[in-house]
Amino acid sequence: MNPEQERENAARGFAIRLFTSAVAAQELFTCYLGLKLGLYDALTDAPATSADLAERADTDERYTREWLEQQTAAGILTVDDAGRPAAERLYSLPPGHAEVLLAPDSPYMVAPIAVLPMGATGPVLPDLLTAFRTGAGIPYTTYGEDSRDGHAGSNRALFTRNLADWVRTALPDVHNRLLVGGRVADVGCGAGWSSIALATAYPDIQVDGYDLDEQSVADARRHAKEHGVADRVDFQVRDCADSPRPGRYQLVCIFDALHDMARPVDVLRSCRSLLAPGAPLLVMDAKVAERFTAPAGEVERFLYAASVLHCLPVGRSQEPSAATGTAMRPATVTAYAREAGFSGTQVLPVEDMYHRFYRLAG
Repeated sequence: MNPEQERENAARGFAIRLFTSAVAAQELFTCYLGLKLGLYDALTDAPATSADLAERADTDERYTREWLEQQTAAGILTVDDAGRPAAERLYSLPPGHAEVLLAPDSPYMVAPIAVLPMGATGPVLPDLLTAFRTGAGIPYTTYGEDSRDGHAGSNRALFTRNLADWVRTALPDVHNRLLVGGRVADVGCGAGWSSIALATAYPDIQVDGYDLDEQSVADARRHAKEHGVADRVDFQVRDCADSPRPGRYQLVCIFDALHDMARPVDVLRSCRSLLAPGAPLLVMDAKVAERFTAPAGEVERFLYAASVLHCLPVGRSQEPSAATGTAMRPATVTAYAREAGFSGTQVLPVEDMYHRFYRLAG
């Protein structure tokens, strides 16, 4: 093949890829509409015509009809007879698709990923342009409610379904200790799902969740009350370095947050001071490859895009900043832990597509 043919083939292939990506991006925007307007929720009641659905969701019928047709064209919804007049068509949400979109504790629930880029990143694109030109960061709060809900929702099922089993199998000594009680610190607790999962699995422990975002802590307190563990889970807007309980925790955790922190070594050092003698720090973070490669697989592509659009700008919103980014590789975690005074870092044998777990020994 001559160079001109190679160029043309490469151009054609990349053009097709970008067009396919554009289709997927626009369909995610329409999923965002369905989630935020309650259209999917309303379809779980029963199949609906466009007029039925507009009435249930309190939306305009013409917009609703266009959305229904688009969702059916995309294969997200089904229609009983596409040949019927538009007003008579009956649309349904398949049960499997409903689980992905609406079941918060399902392992297949990925709807929060649709919310994140559409509702959270879109509005801050002008800020991102400025950040790239100036080197400034973007505060977490700038990304707003959709970012907060999207991040919390994307990990909720992971925590509620798997976290306790992972502690039991990968940290059996900690598991046995928590069965008889004790105290756990959840640093960067966000909306509190990890704290709630631990408190549910171990009825005799107390969990202290620390986060610097006031609204996340308010969400976490509400979730704990709704799940009946508010008497054993305390959420505070507080830097973990200011904890009133140094040296008293049988387990300290940082779940999916270390890479976002401007000063990760300082945070790890503070966490180390919270640990009781012999207790470990459990870190869960992005499961990127051990070294940079290109092109990368889809998981790493997703994580790198998240880093460009959210995690790196948030990490640079305070100065000085380590500017870690989402692609925090095991060697970086080990280096941060060593600098913070930990004696050893172990990668735990936990199988998860998106996350890697570390045990840091004090």
